[in-house]
Amino acid sequence: MKKTILILGFILMVITSCEKDDYCLKNPVTPNLVLRFYDDSNKETLKNVDELYVWAAGKDSLFSGVKTDSIYIPLNTTETETIYYFSNGTSVDTFTISYTPKEEYVSRSCGYKMVFQEVIFTSNTSWIQNFTPTTLTTIATDNAAHVQIYH
Repeated sequence: MKKTILILGFILMVITSCEKDDYCLKNPVTPNLVLRFYDDSNKETLKNVDELYVWAAGKDSLFSGVKTDSIYIPLNTTETETIYYFSNGTSVDTFTISYTPKEEYVSRSCGYKMVFQEVIFTSNTSWIQNFTPTTLTTIATDNAAHVQIYH
């Protein structure tokens, strides 16, 4: 009887001393900036850029000659500004994104992700006719377009 109680006590101690598995079920990934391209003459209609090139200074091209109506681009988490160049195959626009990066705690298993606050967009608008909005309070997810670009 003492052996049984001792074995049960040992099993109970092992079971209760195990640490709970902690899996990251959330997606803690730092969000990308999502842009959608629209027809400047009909602002409700999506419009493909037929030959889109996107790159940052000193970096490889993110998009090279693609035909698309939407893109996502990463922002530099160690700086307060990211500058991209957008080309439609004939001219180049400089698109500048200024922001305040902030670490946001997700959970013990997921760690931290970056969010971008006080976001300001500027462009020299050569082939891009216009864009909205010019400011955002926060970019915390990338499940919807942040900026609409009209060309």
